[in-house]
Formats: sequence, C-alpha cells, structure tokens
Amino acid sequence: MLTHLAIKDFAVVRAAELDFGPGLTVISGETGAGKSLLVDALGFLSGSRADSGVVRHGAERAELIALFDLSDAPDALAWLREQELDDGTLEDGMGCQLRRTIRADGGSKAWINGRPVTLGQLGDLAERLVEIHGQHEHQALLSKASQLALLDAYGRHEAELAAVRTAAQAWNVLLRERDTLSRQGDVSERITWLEHQLAELEREDLEPASIADLVATHRRHGHSAALIAACDDAFARLGGDEAPSLSRQLQQVRNELAKQAEHEPRLGEVDAMLDAAAIQLDEAIALLERVRADLDLDPSAFEQLEHRLGRLHDLARKHRVAPDALATQRDALAAELEILRSAGERVHVLDLEIATATSAWRKAANALGTARRKAAASLSASTTTLITELGMGGGRFEVALEPNEGDRPDPQGSERVEFLVAANLGQPPRPLRKVASGGELSRISLAIEVAALGLDAVPTMVFDEVDSGIGGAVAEIVGQKLRALGSKRQALCVTHLPQVAAQGHAHYRVSKAANDGVTQSAVHALSAKEREEELARMLGGVELTREARAAAKRLLSDVT
Repeated sequence: MLTHLAIKDFAVVRAAELDFGPGLTVISGETGAGKSLLVDALGFLSGSRADSGVVRHGAERAELIALFDLSDAPDALAWLREQELDDGTLEDGMGCQLRRTIRADGGSKAWINGRPVTLGQLGDLAERLVEIHGQHEHQALLSKASQLALLDAYGRHEAELAAVRTAAQAWNVLLRERDTLSRQGDVSERITWLEHQLAELEREDLEPASIADLVATHRRHGHSAALIAACDDAFARLGGDEAPSLSRQLQQVRNELAKQAEHEPRLGEVDAMLDAAAIQLDEAIALLERVRADLDLDPSAFEQLEHRLGRLHDLARKHRVAPDALATQRDALAAELEILRSAGERVHVLDLEIATATSAWRKAANALGTARRKAAASLSASTTTLITELGMGGGRFEVALEPNEGDRPDPQGSERVEFLVAANLGQPPRPLRKVASGGELSRISLAIEVAALGLDAVPTMVFDEVDSGIGGAVAEIVGQKLRALGSKRQALCVTHLPQVAAQGHAHYRVSKAANDGVTQSAVHALSAKEREEELARMLGGVELTREARAAAKRLLSDVT
C-alpha cells in the first residue's frame, strides 16, 4: 500500500507531500491545476521514460519519492529479497522506498531503498506495487500476462495452476535429460576410446598411497650405493672391530673414570650418563645394521621401479593430471563409460517417462482450462453489467480463451487469454489494448477491477480521469464502484466530478496560483468542512451558492 508521496520541483509543483491510507483517496482541483501530475509522478516512479520537460522551470532537477507498506504486497517483498534490496525503510522492516531524480539536462537516476537501480528494476518492482489505469501508457490490464493472472485470481485457480506448473516442470526436467543424451549422437567411438583408456589405467596401481611408496622406494634404490657406503662407514666408526670405534672409546672412558670414582662421588653421575649414552649408541648401531641389511645393489630391481614410475608419468601427461590424481581420473572415465553404455536404455526409459509426464500435464491443463472457461463466462457477464452501469450502454465485455500454439507443456496452461470489449451496441468486440478512448478504457478497467473485487496481487490501483465524459447518475455509480473497490484494495482516483469525489475516504485538492510571476501548484488534504466547500465548487463553479453547499452536504451524507 502506498503510504507517502513526496514531489519536489516537478512540472509546476515546487514541493508537495501526501500521506495515504487504505480505502479510496480522491484528488480534485480546477482544470489545469495539475491533478494528474500526481499520477504522472507515480508513473515515473514506475520506470516510465522522462525528459527534462518535467523539471520545474529554474530548478536543477525534479525529485520523486514514494513509500510503500509491503504487508499487503508479498510478491513485491519476495522480489526485493531476491534482488537483495529488502532494506526496510519502516520500523517494522516491511517498508520500501522508491526514489527517482530527473535532471534539467535530461539525465535520470533511480533508487530502491537507497540503493541505485536501473529503470528496468524500478519498473519490475513497481508493477508489483501499483496499477495505473487511465489515459497513460502504464496500464497493467493491457498486458496479456496480467489479464491471465487476473482471470486465475478471479476464479481462485491456485490449486489447478499449481498442478499445471508442477507437471510442466517435471516434463521439462525429463526433456532436458533426453536432449542431453540425444546431443551425444553415436557414442560407440567414445565408448571404444574410454575402454582403451580405462584398460591402460586399470593395469597400474594408482592409489595415491601406493604411488607415494613407489616414489620413495625408487629414490632409495637410486641412492643405494651411497647409502651402503655411508652405513658401512658409520658402522665402522661406531662399533667396528678393526678400528678404535666410538663404542670402545666410550667403554675405555668409563673404565678410567671408575678407577677414580672413589675420590670424587660426582663421577658416579657422569658414569650414569655415559651408561645411558652407551645404551642409545647400541640401539643406533642395531638400527644401522638393519638398514644396511635392507640395502642391496640390484640394477634389475631399480630398472623395474624406474620403468613403472615412467609409465605413471606418461599416463599423467596423457591425461593432463598429476600422478596422484590418476585414480580420480580412472574413476571418472569409468563413470562416464557406465553412463554411455546405459544411455540407449535410459533414452528408452525417458521416452516412456516423458509420455507419462505429458499425459499428467494435459490432464492438469484440461482441469485448469475447464475452470478458466467457467470463470471467463462469469467475469464477462459481471463486467458487461458493470460497464453498462458506468454509462457505456450496449457495451459488451468478453474474456476470450484460445489454445496455445504448439504442444509443449506450458506452466501457464494450454490457453492464452485476451480481454475483448465492444464499447457500443452493434460493434464487434476488440482487444482491450486497442480501445481508443482513454475515458472508456479507464471505465472498463474500473469495471473489470470491481468485478474481480481487486483479486489481483497488486495492492494499489490508480484511476486517472476515470469519469471523463460522464455525469449525473452514472457518475454516482462510478464513485460507488470505486469506493467498493477501495474496500478490497487501496484506490486513488483523480476526478472532476463531485459525485465521485464524495465517495472518497480521504480527499486532496490541487490548486494553482501565481507566485512571483510563476504559476505553481499546491496539494492540500481537506478537512470535513473543506470537503463540503470543494464539492460545492465542483457543483456550482466559482460562485459558491447556498444551494451548491446544500447539495454538497447531501452528497456526503448519502455516502455509506
């Protein structure tokens, strides 16, 4: 719901701020005062193209701001969250601010909740917040998609539509898989190639732990001569029999110190330390012997290791992976081979599943189509009655359903919708978007919305000059219908008829005056007494007679 509109340096408006509540808000004023500028402002905030001509003369830029309460606009709130623009401007986090500036040089910028956006994004959000009906281009009911959505909302087809969408999505998933398999064409060559590559890989032990052990063993064999020499030399130095080994020297030191230990007790501590060192030395010598025993100069074994390692490196280069990733590559090729071998069987299964999914969609679409035809007949009759009441005698409204072209399951069902109108008796019905008269189009839109009781998802509807070309009893009916619509949706109406203005829950007056030689418009919220005066002006003109005031009071008292 629109809660606030602020306008600055826009056309002939220097500055204006309007607060809106639920129900019907009417906007009136003298001809040329700028009543429709408020509708224009909402249009530009909805993404309409603008030029520098809308900037007030002498100003650098026009600025437009609208605040919306999203508690009645779940579609808009979902869109904001999807676009990551859901920073609420109201205290409860359910608010949204649209802002746009239009510069005198023709440039334009837009923001949603303080973040820069494109005009396309602004329009995408605005179409979920406000519908503008009237003599302007931004009219949601001219869109076939909106017409279909309104018909489904009118008929309460949520369950049937959900079933159709689910069936269509299931069909699409199966078809995409079928197309993917079909695009592969003849895969026999690919299967042969995979079998050859897989056979090469499976001849080797490719587990990363095995490859790491192979590399270590190869490195040890490659340095076996130096390792043997180092071990032999170390053994001779540590515990050999031919030379004064470290082990013998250590024992000699202990013997010499033992002779003197009775004269210095601390030498006992030294001997204990040397005893521990002797034990460590013996363990080191034992391990050295085991290492030496494992070493052997075996050129043939080394050649086998080198040959195997070379094969692994060749495979790694061939498959463009590291050697320790060959096992993963082998598993991937095996999985692809399994898929290709079973592709033919899977295609056959998919054909059966697609046929079943098509039948399921067709059944759901037929149920939706039956419901739509019933709702179309009801909406057509109700709207025809209303447009007759709204002064279009002999007019006729039809909801035409035509089958979609092609046989692909459509998430929206098997038919498309077109709203048709015959404005006068004897005329053939024509698409609503081709109705020439702006006033007729506004009244037809009002009739449709009233017949549907505002069941479409957009929470705010704006009617500009909906009462153009009518008067008397028809004008009173128009006002009553707008008020009825306001009980379901927020409605704003620019009007010049007192019978319509009297039906409003709130009333704004737009006036113009010359200030410093420049004509400017101002907007004023009317009190109960001021409403009587405004209605009297609308009834009687410049001179406010006693009769005009009495008639105005009577109009207000008759509102229920």
